[in-house]
Amino acid sequence: MRDVLDDLLARWRSGEPAAVGTVVATWSSAPRQPGAAMVVAADGSVAGSVSGGCVEGAVYELGQEVLASGSSVLQRYGVSDEDAFAVGLTCGGIIDVFVERVDHQAFPDLDDVAADIAAGRPVAVATVIAHPDPHRIGARMTLRPGDPPVVSGSIGSSRADAAVTDDGLGLLAAGRTETLEYGPDGERRGEGMRVFVQSFAPPPRMIVFGAIDFAAAVARIGSFLGYHVTVCDARPVFATATRFPSADEVVVEWPHRYLAREAEAGRVDERTALCVLTHDPKFDVPLLEVALRLPAVGYIGAMGSRRTHEDRLARLRESGVTEEEIARMSSPIGLDLGGRTPEETAVSVAAEIIALRWGGAGERLTRTEGPMHHH
Repeated sequence: MRDVLDDLLARWRSGEPAAVGTVVATWSSAPRQPGAAMVVAADGSVAGSVSGGCVEGAVYELGQEVLASGSSVLQRYGVSDEDAFAVGLTCGGIIDVFVERVDHQAFPDLDDVAADIAAGRPVAVATVIAHPDPHRIGARMTLRPGDPPVVSGSIGSSRADAAVTDDGLGLLAAGRTETLEYGPDGERRGEGMRVFVQSFAPPPRMIVFGAIDFAAAVARIGSFLGYHVTVCDARPVFATATRFPSADEVVVEWPHRYLAREAEAGRVDERTALCVLTHDPKFDVPLLEVALRLPAVGYIGAMGSRRTHEDRLARLRESGVTEEEIARMSSPIGLDLGGRTPEETAVSVAAEIIALRWGGAGERLTRTEGPMHHH
């Protein structure tokens, strides 16, 4: 919903209803991930996409029907081998799309949710997309972390609300969007009720250590991938906002001290990517000692030649870093793309981060078989 939020919010504020089709589940090579959305307005205009073009026409027609009836619909789209004219995905994937009417009555918290997203505050929206009782479909809760959590709305019963609140806050903490299944009253070992939890967590962080030309390129591609990018270096003459316009922030600090402080403050998690580009032992060895011992981090990559890598390993072992901790490090950083320039190196680093995140092997697709999209 994030990609169509501005359009949807403008219509909601003007009192105009809209139909929203949201991808709530995918299988195989689906072109869009859960949370991708498409808005069908009362004037016939469209914003967003749920499949990159394969089933948009069908969702558009369904959206017009939902606008007229007010009844939500959960529709599955896939490949049909029996009907050549059936609407489906040419990629061979399968998606479930939940189409609902959105207005002040159906989604009274939309303005508040939009404000949270704009401010970078974590918020999750849980919506019933399937239930034996049709009156429960479309029921919604808004979840915000805290002690205690802030919960508004209900999906039909205190038992169901408690189960979805617990699971939804867990998904939000991990930045994950998923469809959960319960019994009709929220029983964990049951089926019949499906709840789509869409998490709007702050962007994941990429911290680039070392204010060099390669860092500028990595910062640009990190920003392009949706990371909140920080460049950190102990040398103020190099660590300037002018040299790193793509970074969200530039910090002048010894790298290991900065990382330790950020981790202690809870600002490093399993989605965080750490790119160590200093390739100077006085900077990167103390930094990697901190990084490799963090309880949760998404990626730790360290730049350097083969010789620098071997020297770095020896220094880390001398410092007491274990082999298990060293195994968490990607060094030399990046995939073997054969690149030479800072920009090509940045693509190599980004490719490795993506491959590790989704379980890809980094092979050429022409040499592989099976699904192209990993889950």
